[in-house]
Amino acid sequence: MSDVSMALRPASTPLLGVEHLSRRINGHWLWQGVNFELNPKMRLGLIGPSGSGKTLLMRTLVGLDPIETGQIIGLGKRLSQWSLPVYRTKVIYLPQRPTLFEGSVEQNLEMVFQLSGHRGRGYNRDRILVYLDTLQRGSDFLRLSAPQLSGGEGQLLGLLRALQLDPQIFLLDEPTASLDPETTRWVETLIDQWLQADPSRACIWTSHDANQINRVTADLLNLQQFMPRNAN
Repeated sequence: MSDVSMALRPASTPLLGVEHLSRRINGHWLWQGVNFELNPKMRLGLIGPSGSGKTLLMRTLVGLDPIETGQIIGLGKRLSQWSLPVYRTKVIYLPQRPTLFEGSVEQNLEMVFQLSGHRGRGYNRDRILVYLDTLQRGSDFLRLSAPQLSGGEGQLLGLLRALQLDPQIFLLDEPTASLDPETTRWVETLIDQWLQADPSRACIWTSHDANQINRVTADLLNLQQFMPRNAN
């Protein structure tokens, strides 16, 4: 498994370029000079000790947290040049605890197509049923009340809702943290199938499970090397 911060892979058009990105929290540097490229087909594992800012970096990559120093080039343009709603149709961040809305699972899946960035596209139930089959779930899952889902079921809904939108860059923040080991493997299989279906896609994945990172990623970015020496 290679370290992308040490040797960037050559590519004609990186999907994502991060240059000298730094961030402070309460006057103290969390990390400084983060550099890496994400190229098509890459599966990048984002690792680091607890509190190193992995979630913060992912949120920054999708424009949910501000850039303090450095720059992000997404799909050929600086982040500042993008309309963020358009950018977020191509770069999707899946948080550990996705936001769930009133209504059924299926209504939650349909609802995202009402957003301006996804208008003109339609909900495809047959596609979702294929995804559910990989997850060993039946169509009855679609009828469940979203607010009453367990933490693990909520993670599955969030994953389905994101996958159906076909981003080019998928940022996965502990996507199986609330799942049992068997369901975790089914999720890994589904994400693998989704990535293989289009060679222009790539993902960044965080997990506290080192074995999972070894299974699902081929390259690593370790935030610890960008942390000040006096940081833990």
